[in-house]
Amino acid sequence: MNLQPYNQTKLYGLDKYFNQFKDLYKSNKLPNKILLSGPKGTGKSTLAYHLINYVFSLHEENPYKTKDFMISNENQSFRLIQQNVNPNFTLLDVTPEKKNIDIKQVRQLITNMTKTSLNTKPRFVLIDNIEFFNLNSINALLKILEEPSKNTYFILINNCVKILSTLKSRCLEFKITLSNLESLNVAKKLIDTNIDEQINKDLINYYFTPGKIYNLIKFSNEFDIDIKNLGLKDLIYLIIDQRYYKKDSSIRYLIFELIEFYLRYNLNSKFSTYNYFIRKIENLKKFNLDQESFFLELKSKMLNE
Repeated sequence: MNLQPYNQTKLYGLDKYFNQFKDLYKSNKLPNKILLSGPKGTGKSTLAYHLINYVFSLHEENPYKTKDFMISNENQSFRLIQQNVNPNFTLLDVTPEKKNIDIKQVRQLITNMTKTSLNTKPRFVLIDNIEFFNLNSINALLKILEEPSKNTYFILINNCVKILSTLKSRCLEFKITLSNLESLNVAKKLIDTNIDEQINKDLINYYFTPGKIYNLIKFSNEFDIDIKNLGLKDLIYLIIDQRYYKKDSSIRYLIFELIEFYLRYNLNSKFSTYNYFIRKIENLKKFNLDQESFFLELKSKMLNE
């Protein structure tokens, strides 16, 4: 199953947020600079795509189905975005071959923004994973955000990572959250399977977003790993020992979450050690540093105790 946000025709669990944005747009009060913040895998990007489709398809033959929170397969705007040929939509995201969103990508965005639109529809710029902006690209982006073009909306996605206050202050922030139960229910709908039969109960008790639950099950199926009978510590040890984080990009992101869970629930009495590793994880995420030395240190100091 392809869970890329631009492919998701059904919105699960985020109805109240969609309705809030829809009502704001209908009343001409939708902010032109929106920051969606929340844990990775919550569905922030999918929510953004659904809002964008709602606006684009308002007067099309197959408009967005607001009662069902669904995009029709015949929806013209949906197809254009899938094919990356929608003239009113621009996506800015980190590419697989790069560690950061660089200034060249922002300059290309500026070039696109200066082109005259061939229709009267609003323009949307979706900026995903803003934590991967480097300093130069952020400074270039700030200039665009200061004076956006008329009828242009920017939606920025932040995965609960600290960002520059100058960037945050230019946007109206909406925090997107799901409870643990809501995440499990959404994941069951997305995957269409009984998650309780595939994941260890101890693991389910930790907070996972729908996207992370999906990636965990996908990982276990791909590498034939029985996570039904693996606890948190054993799963972390296995991923590090077998270097699965090098073989699966989704696990590369998930492993830090698993480690944070382990530290939080097992090191309450060792506050300084907990803080030490949490700071290291934050720096690894922020600067996209090499992970090998960190995993070796964690494995020797923590998992072998």
